[in-house]
Amino acid sequence: MSLDLFDRHAAIDVDTHVTEPPDLWSSRVAEKHKDLAPRVERIDGRDTWLVGGKPYIWPGMFSMAGFDGSLPVEFPATFDEIDPAMFDASARLAQMDRDKIQAQVLYPNVGGFGSQVFLRLEDPDLKLSCVRAYNDFLTDFASAAPDRLIPITALPFWDLDETLKEAARCAALGHRGLLFPTQPQVFGQPSMTDKRWDPLWSLAQEAGLAINFHVASDGDWDPMEVLKDPGKIGDRALFGLVSSIGFMGNLKGIGEVIFGGVLHRFPKLKFVSVESGVGYMPSVLETMDWQWQNSRVALEHPEYDLIPSEYFRRQMYACFWFEKGAMFETAVQLYPDNIMWETDFPHPTSQSPGPATSALPPREYAAEALKNIPDETIGKVLHSNAARVYNLNDA
Repeated sequence: MSLDLFDRHAAIDVDTHVTEPPDLWSSRVAEKHKDLAPRVERIDGRDTWLVGGKPYIWPGMFSMAGFDGSLPVEFPATFDEIDPAMFDASARLAQMDRDKIQAQVLYPNVGGFGSQVFLRLEDPDLKLSCVRAYNDFLTDFASAAPDRLIPITALPFWDLDETLKEAARCAALGHRGLLFPTQPQVFGQPSMTDKRWDPLWSLAQEAGLAINFHVASDGDWDPMEVLKDPGKIGDRALFGLVSSIGFMGNLKGIGEVIFGGVLHRFPKLKFVSVESGVGYMPSVLETMDWQWQNSRVALEHPEYDLIPSEYFRRQMYACFWFEKGAMFETAVQLYPDNIMWETDFPHPTSQSPGPATSALPPREYAAEALKNIPDETIGKVLHSNAARVYNLNDA
């Protein structure tokens, strides 16, 4: 297959990240909060994000696209070494044009992949202000091309009333989905199976907002801690291990919303498992179906009218960005309406390789990975599934 997939199909990249600019919070929160809100200082020659006045993470670790090095050892030291396409909307759109990518869905870094980092802040008003400031920044960033830059709302999930307000506010601003941690109980909140969340699911269903849970939002491990202190965890091999198993929390989330009845109670609500791969999904769903029937779930819940794989087909989505071969192809062929493509730009595992990485650029990877897939299915996974999930104009 020639490298013309992105000419035939307007590719939608469903997982990218914005490297937050240094003044995101300092320019948007009240003066009294500026010292404790996330801010950047240069410490020992490295630009460093401080959260609650304490060093948290280096922005260069999120911003590896094109960099000649690999985590956890080498990364850009300052914003001067970070490509503006990672934090400037005009430069991002120019990068997308070069890669022939129609649209990108946007996720955070500093606040955590489920907004859990804001819990490090003690002041409730400050936590909420930081979430709102991030969402306002993202709204402004996406305004450069609203049909191409797709914002996903961060939520103050530790406060349900404020979560509902923020979800409604950002939906009115044009956001296309909600970011939610896979294991809120780790942070002292009810699990996703708890009906306390039903008002949020109801709001999202009515507004047509997908619930997106990103890897490393579950609290079982903090990738930022791994990134910050490679000496504590060992070496590159252990960092690679942690990066390889980070999707396990998403599997828990998939199982919980199915077995916990969330998909049954909200049959039009969409859930997206972000950056967790797809090749293993047929095996996982086959296991869930078998255990569902073997445990005779229907005896306890006769109202459930589907089995797990059928709920998944109706309402759930998963994303791929590095897989190839038979397992991947089987997943795409079995679930062509539930799989979407991502790059993870500009993270260290992204399809934006530097000289030290083995990753392929987006068009090359897609041509190789999808070479045995029918063109109609390619159109679904590169474009139409995402257009439908995120309510883009040509869905």
